[in-house]
Amino acid sequence: MTKKKLTKPFEEEYDNYYKTYIDYLEDEINITLQLSNQRDILVDYLNSIAEADAEFAYAEGKWTIKEVLGHMIDTERVFSYRAMSIARGETKPLPGFDQDEFVVRGIFNLRSVENLLDEYVGLRNSNIALFNSFNEEQINRVGIANEKRVSVRALMFMLCGHELHHLKILREKYLQKIGG
Repeated sequence: MTKKKLTKPFEEEYDNYYKTYIDYLEDEINITLQLSNQRDILVDYLNSIAEADAEFAYAEGKWTIKEVLGHMIDTERVFSYRAMSIARGETKPLPGFDQDEFVVRGIFNLRSVENLLDEYVGLRNSNIALFNSFNEEQINRVGIANEKRVSVRALMFMLCGHELHHLKILREKYLQKIGG
């Protein structure tokens, strides 16, 4: 089970598009501890801002803080579904998704930060339990998602790195400007 440390996936385990996310992480990490720590950091950050500030976007056409959180939730759900499917032996190609359309249709600005965080925390806790259930054989399985080869290990690292990427953007482009 994955309560032990995992080594970073090899580059042939994922599409080069995701290298930026994977590069945020050490060469060997306890993936579920990393996910748990990231959950706590994100919740603390977002609980420190006023509800009105959560609808701030740092530039025209950029997502609001609520939309960034909604995007993180959607992406985590997609990546974890892919990981579960491939770990369970799915051989059919899994579809991609249009993140911008998901954000538009997610109408995240109509929800409270508390409501979004409740969904995020529940999803994250579920994924920690899911990832802890995987054995080494499942972690090493490879499937097709968005027309590209990807391993379960790579998806787990991509999920962590994707969140680190957006935490960095929140810190640099949003929270400094609203005083969070």
